[in-house]
Amino acid sequence: MSIETRLQELNITLPETVNPAANYVRYQFTGNLLYISGTGPGTDHPTGKVGADVTVDQAYAAARACGLQILATAQEALGSLDRIVRTVKVLGMVNADPYFQKHPQVINGCSDLLVEVLGDKGRHTRSAVGMGSLPGGISVEIEVTFEFE
Repeated sequence: MSIETRLQELNITLPETVNPAANYVRYQFTGNLLYISGTGPGTDHPTGKVGADVTVDQAYAAARACGLQILATAQEALGSLDRIVRTVKVLGMVNADPYFQKHPQVINGCSDLLVEVLGDKGRHTRSAVGMGSLPGGISVEIEVTFEFE
């Protein structure tokens, strides 16, 4: 089954891709790897520190939104998500209150989406870390590396 068919079955519509917010590119190829720049959740999600201003559930939803934008960027870059061989690495950054400790539960929003859409090709290595701040006060930023054919 194609990934596009899987997205339809899941009733998931990928968002329009966003332009870079500064002097960088959204994605870069090297060999058979696709690197996708750090991606935020968009403007439909609350900003602030997770654990103080933003709940874990809200941040999970923001991480899922990051994942949708990442998949849209991968589709733009590759022409088809079916070219993905595997998800190599996810780096999830959480704008966290200093005492917050549930970073993995937040980044699961993206990880769960990747496995839901890509199946075993969505399983990945991962880091989920807390940051003192993120651009624009966003609660989550995620970057992903895919292997493709």
